Amino acid sequence: MSNEASGAEALLRMLELHGVRTVFGLCGDTSLPLYDAMYRDGRGIRHVLTRDERSAAYMADGYARVTGKVGVCEGPSGGGATYLLPGIVEANESSVPILGITSDVSVASRGRFPLTELDQQSLYRPLTKWNTVLDRSADVPKALRAAFRAMTTGKPGSAHIGLPFDVQTGAVPEAEIWGQPEHGTWPAWRSVPAPDEVERAAALMVAARRPVFLVGGGVLAAGAMDALAALAEALDAPVATTVSGKGAIAETHPLAAGVVGSNGGVLATRAVIDAADLVVIVGCRAGSTSTEHWRHPGPGAIVVHLDVDPAVIAVNYRTDVALVGDARLGLEALGVAVADRLKGRGERSGEGRASVALAKEAKWSAFHAIADGDERPIRPERLIRELRAALPADAIVVADPGTPCPYVSAYFELPRAGRHFLTNRAHGALGWSMSAATGAAIGRPEAKVVAIMGDGSFGFTVGELETIARLKVPIVMIVVSNAVFGWIKASQKAGYDARYFSVDFTRTDHAAIARAYGVTAHRVEDPAALGETLRAAIAHDGPVVIDVISQPLQDAAAPVSQWMG
Repeated sequence: MSNEASGAEALLRMLELHGVRTVFGLCGDTSLPLYDAMYRDGRGIRHVLTRDERSAAYMADGYARVTGKVGVCEGPSGGGATYLLPGIVEANESSVPILGITSDVSVASRGRFPLTELDQQSLYRPLTKWNTVLDRSADVPKALRAAFRAMTTGKPGSAHIGLPFDVQTGAVPEAEIWGQPEHGTWPAWRSVPAPDEVERAAALMVAARRPVFLVGGGVLAAGAMDALAALAEALDAPVATTVSGKGAIAETHPLAAGVVGSNGGVLATRAVIDAADLVVIVGCRAGSTSTEHWRHPGPGAIVVHLDVDPAVIAVNYRTDVALVGDARLGLEALGVAVADRLKGRGERSGEGRASVALAKEAKWSAFHAIADGDERPIRPERLIRELRAALPADAIVVADPGTPCPYVSAYFELPRAGRHFLTNRAHGALGWSMSAATGAAIGRPEAKVVAIMGDGSFGFTVGELETIARLKVPIVMIVVSNAVFGWIKASQKAGYDARYFSVDFTRTDHAAIARAYGVTAHRVEDPAALGETLRAAIAHDGPVVIDVISQPLQDAAAPVSQWMG
């Protein structure tokens, strides 16, 4: 064996050493050395060719969320580097570790007006957790180790590494090529909150009459679902989740209040939060969506906040006890401390379970009043009812923002805890779900994966139907077809006296488009045909598009607080 490798070869070996088995990407001139290295010896890494760099990043995001591994995407210089960025920043703000690799013009040609030159280092700096553009081939291994360490420790996030053309071809000493394998999965190198703060928090929690948990995606990232359920049961405390935290507890659990906040919350579940005399925030930033602009809970609530990132604690709420550490380790430590204080006290009052039962009764009564009807165009509630009935318990549902997100968040009840629901709530870019579902299906092939998108989102991402058909990815893609950018039109109705402007477009036959790509497709206008169509699509062993002619969002009873009146 040679005592040197090229920069591109070293990159592939470093990915292999960190457990990477799949890379999503799109080719370009400046990436030719990397592609040649993959052709000669890909180190067992599968390359998934996409039709858009944004899609490559979204696929890596979905893959990372369902596997617990780092997602990796790559793209060329210039436009490719800019197109990759939306997925990188979404993942970073969603605390998902994905590595974006961009090729670049040669170091030797910088400043001489080469085609596709731009300052990638400055472009990615404010939007990633870790970022570099290399000048020397010998630094490739060191940079990869730093990127994986940054992505998976502390608050997870995304990273970017830029590889100039000549850095890919230059020599890397063999002795430098080694990895830290545990940084290929997340979270790595967990930390535990300070014991004295755990004791203070436990005392407050036991003393509270109506404690409530408000939990976010950090619980799912840490695998803290069992610890959360056990502590909630010990305290008889309802568990409300953010959109990103959906799945932190099985939503059939008697203490699971469901999603709260301005996207997917309803008045009945808001009441559970408002009744609390102590709010335990876990793995959640308590941002504007989850708290309805910091009104629920109100500013006077007693707060215990557990998060791996100290920078999000005591930003929006005065915090009585701050617990800095991993959600699973923190909840387990709280469980021990709470159990010690509850010894000999008898059963809790049961008030928590009773409040959740009342909230669920009100929520589901309102839902079924619409979902059980046969009105046309098809109501979104009917779609969610039929989809829940058709899917197995271990399915994964991926929702775009806009029309699908509040309905799936509120009404698609998850019978199991875990990562069974994905959405892009950090920046909410349209066109995310089709690609994220593809990444999720590649990462978890044993699960049925469904992507739900509006027809506006479909237009952003239609080209990836070729990728999905080529790879025969067996996902079901549901298009909520209402010929409008619905979220904006509904907001114009609620806040601007229905002064609709530039939000409507021509209805498209999405089923016909899918068939042109070689994808099985159905168009559904009759709600009575919806269940049978969904069951057939789920049973199919290849990709399927279902075009559902749906009620426009501005006319619907969407679970969005700003439209509730």
